[in-house]
Amino acid sequence: MALKDLITDPLGFGTAPLGNMFRDIPEDEAQATVDAAWGHGIRYYDTAPLYGAGLAEIRLGKALAGHAREDYVISTKVGRIVLDEVEDVNSRDFGEKGDVFRYGLPNKVINDYSEDATLRSIEGSLKRLGTDVIEIAWVHDVAQDFYGDEWLAQFESARKGAFRALDRLRDEGVIKAWGLGVNRVEPIEILLELEGPRPDGFLLAGRYSLLDHSKALQRVMPTVQREGLGIVVGGPYSSGALVGGKHFEYAPASSEILHKVARIRGIADAHGVSMKAAGLQFSLAHPAVAAVIPGASHPGRIAEDKDAMREHVPRSFWLELRKEGLVAPDAPLPGDD
Repeated sequence: MALKDLITDPLGFGTAPLGNMFRDIPEDEAQATVDAAWGHGIRYYDTAPLYGAGLAEIRLGKALAGHAREDYVISTKVGRIVLDEVEDVNSRDFGEKGDVFRYGLPNKVINDYSEDATLRSIEGSLKRLGTDVIEIAWVHDVAQDFYGDEWLAQFESARKGAFRALDRLRDEGVIKAWGLGVNRVEPIEILLELEGPRPDGFLLAGRYSLLDHSKALQRVMPTVQREGLGIVVGGPYSSGALVGGKHFEYAPASSEILHKVARIRGIADAHGVSMKAAGLQFSLAHPAVAAVIPGASHPGRIAEDKDAMREHVPRSFWLELRKEGLVAPDAPLPGDD
């Protein structure tokens, strides 16, 4: 099913912060944040077992329990499985995501892209979310260590396991769509070239943002658009770096990134443009993009995101970014014909 048929509003809500990403978020604050998203008309929510070892799914399910299930869309992920076993959170190794969920639940999370694990993962997510329906399932971070030694075996496991299982679940009507949920373009590029199960789209985090978009623009967006698939853009603020945060790609932002942010901010200030509006509207300008899902852990951030979507951004701002080499020359911009 086409993502744009499932996701009718381009602004969704990424729930990674609800898994206590970077800090210990009180329960009432997490609840109030989801309530604010609902109150502002947001009806697409993305989550994952990895986010706080199930904590984000539990909080999301609890917060949405009073709403009619047919009124909203949930996507979650498979490939990283939450176990009943607990572990020392200080000894966790989530690879590129480091210790960002050290304040989450202590349950052990393992990588497993097999068919059996995929089915168990869906079952576990349904229980934590308190629902009997998941509209979209993403295969989470497969082949993430693309330049390491194990990515090919991991991808092959997913091809024989998760991809086929999700393709069957979609055909059976258990889910409505599936794809990859990754923050590298290479796994998407490989899957698009393979014979076999066909995805409905992709969640691409941090790779189609103002701060980083050239590789995705060249290597995956044209094929996604041509095949009628869709992209959900995760991390449009690049882990917060674009909007004044300290992190980029789950780690402290480098001086190079901070310098680029400062250049964009200087142009934005000169044109009276907020950085949130610049980030969201840039990502949504590409015709392959079905939605953008900024994360939030405080109710006030939701209102800021909605305002940013409505904010008028003058054409002159985008053209100056292009002139200064801060966006790729062929990147679609708001207002392009």
